[in-house]
Amino acid sequence: MATRSRYVASFSLAIMGTGFIITSLFHDSLAGTILQGGFEAGLVGGLADWFAVTALFRHPMNLPIPHTALLTKNRQKLTEGLVSMLENKWLTKTSITDKMKEIHLTEKIFLIIEKELHSDSVKRGITTVIEHAIRRVNINKIASFVEKEIKKYLYSIHTSALLQSVINQVLAHSYDEKALNYILMKAKGWAEKDSVRNELGSTAIKAIDRIELDGFLQFAVKSFINVVDENKLGGIIQDFILRGIDGLQETDNKNRQALLEQIRTELKKVHENTTFIKELEDWKEHLIENWDATEQITKTLEQMQQQALFSIKDGEFVDMHLLPFLTRLLNNTKENPVHMGAIENWLQKQVIQFVEANHSKIGKLVRENLDALDDQTLIAMIENGAGKDLQWIRVNGAICGFMLGLLLEVIKATTPL
Repeated sequence: MATRSRYVASFSLAIMGTGFIITSLFHDSLAGTILQGGFEAGLVGGLADWFAVTALFRHPMNLPIPHTALLTKNRQKLTEGLVSMLENKWLTKTSITDKMKEIHLTEKIFLIIEKELHSDSVKRGITTVIEHAIRRVNINKIASFVEKEIKKYLYSIHTSALLQSVINQVLAHSYDEKALNYILMKAKGWAEKDSVRNELGSTAIKAIDRIELDGFLQFAVKSFINVVDENKLGGIIQDFILRGIDGLQETDNKNRQALLEQIRTELKKVHENTTFIKELEDWKEHLIENWDATEQITKTLEQMQQQALFSIKDGEFVDMHLLPFLTRLLNNTKENPVHMGAIENWLQKQVIQFVEANHSKIGKLVRENLDALDDQTLIAMIENGAGKDLQWIRVNGAICGFMLGLLLEVIKATTPL
């Protein structure tokens, strides 16, 4: 477009020159004189504006005329002036921050997030990021940390308080009675076996044989053994044991109630047994100190890691859990004016801080870009950008000169000497 304007300007100057030459042949006539004056003034005006426009960029006809090639000579001043105008007039800190306040950054960002959140590219990006993060987890380091924290927590537990808490739960839920019932049931199952009856009889016979008595008692014992064999004696003892167990299994049995009362009394006094508590505390610390849980924790964490990677690759986690969670979070935030206002204030604060820290870089960037251009490139850019208007100055100069020349010649012709 600038080249076309240059052709038009050159063409107008050529017309004025041609008109001046042609009309000089008819200077004896009034019309020829008037036209010659118009073309002469137009030629002078066109040449003057051509000189002025050309002098901005280069030496006219490559002649080193003073005060020409102004752009090249004053390039540094032009750059500084442009930078100063950008920093202090057009792109000031205040104008930038005020304009950013009008944008409502939070709403714009939320619209973008809502639009792109469920896109395939975002899903792939989220999946890739999460998968990479999971793979980067140092399992061994975490396992060591977890073991350390577990042991630290176990060390911090007071054995006396823990034991008292267990005893309180036992008494509150009658676990002592349930434990007694379980023991009695197992004891009865054991006592009912034939092998146990035989073993009881054999053991009793051997025990009686080892008893040393004098006189009549010894004779009575020997007579009893001769009458009762191992099987009968074992049956007697077995029956005695079973009847005792059956009695203890009855809830209203006095012996059962007395036994439970004694158990409960002893349980309540356990925390007063400092020796037992100290031994229990030492056992706990010894057990914790010698407990090597790193391998098991590592194996568990590795299984969790593989399961997490499988869920991520399968897409189930992102589609079924993460994206719905993010959507709910966005909707809840949008519906809360307080949260939206807080986010907007934070974003605007970040913008202001960024502008404050980097405003000078605008001028620096412009200066660096301009300094990177050589004179010919810079002149070509300005001519291409503003050349059209500059060339029309030449056209207007020629036309205005022509019209003014005609007017002056008419005035001269109509004015008496």
